[in-house]
Amino acid sequence: MIETLLKSPNCTSLNSSAALIEKALLRNEGQLSNRGSFTVKTGTHTGRSPKDRYLVDEPSISAAIEWGAVNQPMSPTDFDSLFSATIKALGSKEIFMIKGSACADNKHAIGVNVIADLAWHNLFARCMFRKPIKNFKGKTLTILVDTHATKTNIVLDLTKNLVIISGTSYAGEIKKAVFSFLNFILPDQQVFPMHCASTMGREGDVSLLFGLSGTGKTTLSADPERLLIGDDEHGWSEKGIFNFEGGCYAKTIKLSPKAEPHIFDALQFGSVLENVPLDAETRLPDFFDGSLTENTRAAYPLDLVRDICPDSMGGHPKNIFFLTCDAFGVLPPLSRLNEFQAMYHFLSGYTAKVAGTEQGVNEPSATFSSCFGAPFMPRHSSIYAGLLQKKLQTHHCKVWLINTGWRGGKPGVGHRFPIQVTRALLSGVLHGNFDSIAFTKDSSFGLEVPTTCPGVEKEMLNPMLAWNNQADYHASASKLSSLFEANFKKFAGKVAQEVCNAGPKTS
Repeated sequence: MIETLLKSPNCTSLNSSAALIEKALLRNEGQLSNRGSFTVKTGTHTGRSPKDRYLVDEPSISAAIEWGAVNQPMSPTDFDSLFSATIKALGSKEIFMIKGSACADNKHAIGVNVIADLAWHNLFARCMFRKPIKNFKGKTLTILVDTHATKTNIVLDLTKNLVIISGTSYAGEIKKAVFSFLNFILPDQQVFPMHCASTMGREGDVSLLFGLSGTGKTTLSADPERLLIGDDEHGWSEKGIFNFEGGCYAKTIKLSPKAEPHIFDALQFGSVLENVPLDAETRLPDFFDGSLTENTRAAYPLDLVRDICPDSMGGHPKNIFFLTCDAFGVLPPLSRLNEFQAMYHFLSGYTAKVAGTEQGVNEPSATFSSCFGAPFMPRHSSIYAGLLQKKLQTHHCKVWLINTGWRGGKPGVGHRFPIQVTRALLSGVLHGNFDSIAFTKDSSFGLEVPTTCPGVEKEMLNPMLAWNNQADYHASASKLSSLFEANFKKFAGKVAQEVCNAGPKTS
């Protein structure tokens, strides 16, 4: 049925940014910014729709899936009906197809075909995915996108290598569908798939930055002192790190050329801006206007980024950072983790859902997302945790927890850590500045916290000092600790007792 669809005279394959932009402009899908970014509004859906995401419950893989609120089951029969309806809908209108690939390491690569009813969705795919591999014989994932469907569905059939996205124009669904597929197939190849950014120092040292949307992966990975391997999705094989993607997908709310020059400079012809208002006359983007959503986004190919690793690959990492956006204002801005603490915080995946990244999220709220990416992990969390532990034991990486969230209170009371402070702490680790600095144990969470850092005021390192009322701090810290404990109960008996004991305690 897909082959028939592709042979239809209504199906167009345009393989250049210029041709796709011309077609999208003719169809009034968006407009160009003053610097050439194709700018679109995605309508009702300005973020992912996790409540509408399903995996097909095929008997051959059912036991391998961690079913629940994240991975909701859809019967094969219902999927077949949705597939037929989608093929019929796409066959009745003008559609666009683009071919690409995912995974910089060709040993683990897949093909990616996107068939959509919006030309700019092909432009987005051209930004995000890697170029097609000549004479490729491996698996190819096909993504069908019907934005005009009345019901929203994001459905993955992991056995048929097929994805259906309907009833939403938010392009992030396309990107994350590919990520979810890779997260299912790569563990069988002994590759650890990761929701993280990765950079490389000028002398080849690799670092990883794990974190959910809004924690700062893309921003912090845009480091003028380091080469970018990728900003969001990677695999860790027996050879080292490789990027899944060929581009970046950055949040742009409050973007400035001074704070994030690498991102700002990439927003030129060939890039895509989602839900960023433009001045009607000058076409200047207003990155401080969140009237459509706080989740304003930019997609751009790595070709437009300065200081990138040419092959999007690197060796085994020396430092691993877990980024969290603490909405309680009590976690230190930097903590050093031992192996068991690293496993505990990886499985916990604490952060805050930041406004706009999902439908219905309008203000920060505490959440726990295993592996710092539960919405995209089809398998049981223990599979990914086991892969991480094996890598840590083999390569002796240092692991750190960085709080990019609030200090001195919750949002509206406290203040978010300045990006300059976070960058200084990150830089200190990468330059080895903490190797000779004393650490002290945080009394609330049992974390090792540095007593000093070049370029950072000592008061910034101790979250308690930012609170006007110490009793309020202890109450907030106790509440967060209790949430950690309650969340981790689901792992009791499934992980080593040393890991269970590595978290915060309320008593």
